[in-house]
Amino acid sequence: MGRLQGKIALVTGGASVPGLGSATAMRFAEEGAFVYVTDRDGAGAEKVAASIREAGGKAGALAHDVTSEAAWDAVFAAIEADHGRLDVLVNNAGIAVLRPIAEMTTADWTLQNSVNLDSVFQGTKRAVALMRRKNADGSPRGGAIINISSVAGLIGVPACGAYAAAKGGVRLFSKTIAVECAKDLIRVNSVHPGMILTNMQGVAQEDNAANYDATLALVPMGFMGDPLDIANMNLFLASDEARYVTGTELVVDGGMTAF
Repeated sequence: MGRLQGKIALVTGGASVPGLGSATAMRFAEEGAFVYVTDRDGAGAEKVAASIREAGGKAGALAHDVTSEAAWDAVFAAIEADHGRLDVLVNNAGIAVLRPIAEMTTADWTLQNSVNLDSVFQGTKRAVALMRRKNADGSPRGGAIINISSVAGLIGVPACGAYAAAKGGVRLFSKTIAVECAKDLIRVNSVHPGMILTNMQGVAQEDNAANYDATLALVPMGFMGDPLDIANMNLFLASDEARYVTGTELVVDGGMTAF
């Protein structure tokens, strides 16, 4: 307990249960953070925040369309007004529309890049500006930015062209900002989940059933992970235990990318 005591955290895409965002928000709160849960589904985000409060944690919720610059401005304005700082950002919001290239439309491509990549830029830009502010004694305030990518951002996965393009972009974007912000003590890392039992995974499975069994067969451990597996990795990166970890990609995939 207390690994994030006193920290202010923002987790996007946190309404879905089971989901990476909701699991991360709950885990952060268990370790002492005040967590803002945001999602396009504002009511769903509030349910997750309420669950955190009922369990004795601290949380707020905001409706948040991550494709809207105005929505990002509103979220950061609310956080700054309430706390004056942000210590941890988890850019988790994502969408998967799996189509082989012959069936992929421009709309499929644009939507996935907007949600999965452009939003990471929007959140990171604002978080860096806030985290770069100095402490009262002039020392760097610092912070941790965790960008959720995917194994599809590392290896080829059938029917994931647009999704993979965005997630691969998240990986290298994270490395670049890590280098830019290292002297400010702002750590930026990407996390690459494999096949995890989330609502989004269920939709992807139904949407692309022909490739599902073949993809699962690529996991050496032979089973799908739990959202808590990702939440625990995010917790490490958000904590001071990861004070010297930046610009890297951390893979949680049951060995899927080990071949």
